[in-house]
Amino acid sequence: MASETRLFWLIIALLGGGLIYLLSPVLAPFIAAAFFAYIGDPLVNKLEVKKSISRNLAVTIVFTITFLILVLLTAVLLPLIESQISTLISNMPEYIKWLGTTLIPILKEYLGFEMEIIDLAEIQSMLSKHWKDAGGILSSLFGQVSRSGFALVGLLINLLLIPVLTFYLLRDWDSIIESIDGLLPLKQQPIIRKLARQSDEMLSAFLRGQLLVMLALGIIYTLGLWMVGLDFALLIGVFAGVVSFVPYLGLILGMLFAVISAILQFKGFDVVHWVALVFIVAQLLEGMLLTPKLLGDRIGLHPVAVIFSVMAGGTLYGFYGILLALPVASVLLVLIRYGLQQYRESAFYHGEVELEAEE
Repeated sequence: MASETRLFWLIIALLGGGLIYLLSPVLAPFIAAAFFAYIGDPLVNKLEVKKSISRNLAVTIVFTITFLILVLLTAVLLPLIESQISTLISNMPEYIKWLGTTLIPILKEYLGFEMEIIDLAEIQSMLSKHWKDAGGILSSLFGQVSRSGFALVGLLINLLLIPVLTFYLLRDWDSIIESIDGLLPLKQQPIIRKLARQSDEMLSAFLRGQLLVMLALGIIYTLGLWMVGLDFALLIGVFAGVVSFVPYLGLILGMLFAVISAILQFKGFDVVHWVALVFIVAQLLEGMLLTPKLLGDRIGLHPVAVIFSVMAGGTLYGFYGILLALPVASVLLVLIRYGLQQYRESAFYHGEVELEAEE
């Protein structure tokens, strides 16, 4: 009977995995909507309890405020970021010229640094001819999508579906969880509920806490670099904040790009120490204030495990694998801890079961 049960669940898992694979092209808006619903559910619950309002009204309030914030941020940040990208590309010939005439000779004189394999003159000439085309890369990309009728229709449908699906999932989130809970095998309900609660705590710590940490770091980096005077403060600050979910990656890449930008913009090393100070202060704030307050020790993933999870997710499933790597790793950590606990409580671990040696 036990073997038949295992076979049944194995068939269900295989069918479910195959169905998900076949439907993967249309799952993106549903996954995005589920993500936003999961993020917003605690706030809706608080409004219900503290303000004694209906769930529909609470969902409407949270949904409207979130939607307006996202629209406002998109309307403000996207043009600024595109403008900075265009400025960077348009200034690149000048930067290349300064590298060839000033920095490279200094490196050769004091460090014996050689760059003979790179033809700076050729790069400068190419950029001077084509920077206008490169500066309009986002416009060109939008034009290509616009010319492809099916791609444009699909993109618009997904963009329209996400807020609609988010609203309905957020409204019925508790009912959906109760329905799933009602399907659990009665004998295994306690342990499954316990693991589900622990997984929820881990996911909450990562998704909500880490997003707040990324947002705070992005703001700190942007404001600090802006005070230093970098032209590309917003571009570098947003990038460093976004990739900061991988330990020290935002710090290393952000500082690298900021230092290069400062050297090229100011034609020297005059403000490099101020750039370094911005990242040092941001790192201290993250370690002493942001992470303890917003994340605490609830995730428990070692930095090496985080880096491995992101790399493995990216290798196996590309961009979506990178996005899902840490949430999946946090749930797996809960299951691994439970498995280790069961092992330590087992008779085999305590030496009550002996393995028979083969004669």
